[in-house]
Amino acid sequence: MRFMVIVKADRNSEAGTMPSERLLADMTTYNEELVKAGVMLAGEGLHPSSKGARVRFDSKGKTSVIDGPFAETKELVAGFWLWKCASLDEAIGWLKKAPFEGGEVEIRQIFEAEDFGEEFTPELQQREARLREQISA
Repeated sequence: MRFMVIVKADRNSEAGTMPSERLLADMTTYNEELVKAGVMLAGEGLHPSSKGARVRFDSKGKTSVIDGPFAETKELVAGFWLWKCASLDEAIGWLKKAPFEGGEVEIRQIFEAEDFGEEFTPELQQREARLREQISA
């Protein structure tokens, strides 16, 4: 199973405050442990929402762009990991070892092909597989 681990933003991350050298070192050690265990597939921090934009789609396909920053800091994302774990409980166990000093992190399972049922036809699955091959090349 794959999981997205979503690190929520806070006032510091939205202000663009960089983590301390100690926290960066602790997080690097933690990431090394995740990689060594075969859990971590990817992970990145994100710039504050003031450097971002949202694109809104209406029911007729028309789009509008909203420039950041965005309100409701607690609903914003400051970073993420992609993990491969046997279960949600395993992902929670790994997350409990993270060197965070406050904040909130969300774990969400990623859909796999079989989760979509019959609507995800063999032809669509082959097309998806080709895309994944192109991405990893």
